[in-house]
Amino acid sequence: MSLAFPVPVKPVIQPPPMVEEVLTADERAALKARIKALMKQQDAVLVAHYYTSADLQDLAEETGGCVSDSLEMARFGHAHPAKTLIVAGVKFMGETAKILNPEKRVIMPDLGADCSLDLACPADEFAAFCDAYPDRLSVVYANTSAAVKARADWVVTSGIAAKIVKHLHRQGHKLLWAPDRHLGDYVQRVTGADMILWQGSCVVHEAFKAEALKKLHAEHPAAAVLVHPESPQAVIALADVVGSTTQLIDAVRTLPNPEFIVATDNGIFHKMRAAAPGKLLLEAPTAGEGATCTSCAHCPWMAMNGLRKLAAVLESPAGDKNGGNEIHIEEGIRARAAVSIQRMLDFAAAEKAGKIQLGD
Repeated sequence: MSLAFPVPVKPVIQPPPMVEEVLTADERAALKARIKALMKQQDAVLVAHYYTSADLQDLAEETGGCVSDSLEMARFGHAHPAKTLIVAGVKFMGETAKILNPEKRVIMPDLGADCSLDLACPADEFAAFCDAYPDRLSVVYANTSAAVKARADWVVTSGIAAKIVKHLHRQGHKLLWAPDRHLGDYVQRVTGADMILWQGSCVVHEAFKAEALKKLHAEHPAAAVLVHPESPQAVIALADVVGSTTQLIDAVRTLPNPEFIVATDNGIFHKMRAAAPGKLLLEAPTAGEGATCTSCAHCPWMAMNGLRKLAAVLESPAGDKNGGNEIHIEEGIRARAAVSIQRMLDFAAAEKAGKIQLGD
């Protein structure tokens, strides 16, 4: 295919240094007590991603919040009556929450918590990409900025991407995909859709190595291999289950295997251990021949979230140096982004109700 728009492989975004919060038991207890009191005062609920620290995941559940993927975090926040949403994750997750909940105050422990996929797909470059192919619908992964979502026709998560692309393909649409080339390649292979792929990647999933994974599996032949589809094709080819974070947790819970090799951010192990106590969880290798990883199975931007930062944000009045770490989105962008997200939500509801039949 002759491309009207050059789509070079984007260089892997250089992540910040990994700095994980370390607390004593007394510090943890004191911080949690402070945060819980502040949350009650400010009518706040905490939604945390599976990749954040165990402390934040536990705190979310202890206070009636939610631990989930980015979409369910936003949906939970929308349904919850709290006036303030605390989003523990990366910035696009806070933006998604604000897009779906414009009337609420949305804050984050650290607004510097970015995402390599988001950073690899600037809104102006994505707009030029779309302009070069006006006959194609644009489908973007949730790991993108509000401005990119505003320019897109559809937003998808990893759990629903293949279903939506299959549906659009059956309707005869040709597609543009952004930003993750590995997830896009996987979706293209399972659906047969005509797709031109943006060439970004996740610093965590890009690092998993197929040959090292084969060796580890040989040492643990009873283990099931669980792979997130943001991983390279050679790693996906070795998987017993390919799926979203929620789908991988369900696999640990439901499959009979005593051991699992997991190719996604190791923050997910906290929820997996709770779902299937007694099962052995092994990190898929990020070392070995061709290894270039700088984050190695954990996102350094996710690690920016912590109890200390959350307490500081809740104690900071709006307008000070922290600014309450509040998410703000220009209304025109927010409204347009809401349309592409709502298409996904409507599709999910219709498919669940049996109004959309995808078959095999």
